[in-house]
Amino acid sequence: MPVALLALAIGAFGIGTTEFVMMGVLPQAAADFGVDIPTAGYLISAYALGVVVGAPLLTAVAVRLPRKTMLLAMMGLFTLGNGLFALSPNQEFGVAFRFLAGLPHGAFFGAGAVVASGLVGQGERAKAVSLMFLGLTLANVIGVPLGTLLGQQVGWRATFGVVAVIGLVAAAAIAKLVPHQGRPADASLRTELGAFKRPQVHLALAIVTFGLGGVFACLSYITPMLTDVAGYSPSNVTLLLSLAGVGMTIGNLLGGRLADRALMPSLYIALLALASVLGIFTITAQGKVGAAITIFFVGVAGFMIGPMMQARIMEKAGGTPSLVSAAVQSAFNIANSIGAYLGGLVIAGGLGLVAPNWVGALLAVFGLTLAVVSGTLDRREAKVERRRELAMAS
Repeated sequence: MPVALLALAIGAFGIGTTEFVMMGVLPQAAADFGVDIPTAGYLISAYALGVVVGAPLLTAVAVRLPRKTMLLAMMGLFTLGNGLFALSPNQEFGVAFRFLAGLPHGAFFGAGAVVASGLVGQGERAKAVSLMFLGLTLANVIGVPLGTLLGQQVGWRATFGVVAVIGLVAAAAIAKLVPHQGRPADASLRTELGAFKRPQVHLALAIVTFGLGGVFACLSYITPMLTDVAGYSPSNVTLLLSLAGVGMTIGNLLGGRLADRALMPSLYIALLALASVLGIFTITAQGKVGAAITIFFVGVAGFMIGPMMQARIMEKAGGTPSLVSAAVQSAFNIANSIGAYLGGLVIAGGLGLVAPNWVGALLAVFGLTLAVVSGTLDRREAKVERRRELAMAS
């Protein structure tokens, strides 16, 4: 695999760390800003909003830029946002700077996925994309636990100062290792938006939104499940989340390899596995060993889907993949919001702390249904094309 993928993975590692480590240092930031925990939670929401807004907006603005230039610009904005956040004087500035830090998230991954797939041959594109996203999953295994520990021992500002340094390292690696690329041929906002006229693109985004929404319905409430249901002490939760992160890393790599071999059958299996594991988790959450094993497989099944869908949407976008590739990240964060909202709804309705797993299983089944519809459309289109070829031949 090309060494340039390492540079993209470093950027993904920094982005993954800043997105998720906020949850680990939220109490410290709340105390520093003099606000309560729910108010400090806007620091998490502001980043997610930045991702949803920035993914299509920045990609559209920079559609004619060479993709290496785009990657460097996004890393520069990422570094600036995190550096300013580390210096925030109050909650209001903190929310603004977290929004700023979230803006380049989707645009970086959108451009990075296109660059990664262009560095390898046709049969290795999903694997290359999964190697870039390896940085994101490793952030959950290494970056988030270490960042949380640093925030607890030294202060949350030190955590985000280190994240800004990671951004600088990633920018330097991209400048050095990613080959220069000219402007995308015939690139324009109109042609990029034209990809959204294709029903398969919308189906792919819906699969991401609902399929991965199932993962977040579970993971958003994993801490109370582990402590109040499984019986773990709060001090053990970080270790168990790292176990989930290991599962995510394995799932990401496995998903990339399976997608290159047989994309749609692999996607069906991944979504079915996710629905099954989440359903099983409603039972295994009652015990420590079962909960630990199951959370690992939630990570595996859930993050197999990511590289598959990134490959799928670039395939369906045709020659204009940048904007729809970035839109996957918006869909990912919408999935996060939907999963967390529906999971909270069933808990508030008195159905118990394990009820979000049932919600997640149903969302995964709905994602699987959409995937089957998409695959059926593929087969119909293939039949029409064969008939057309036979008609022309005769």
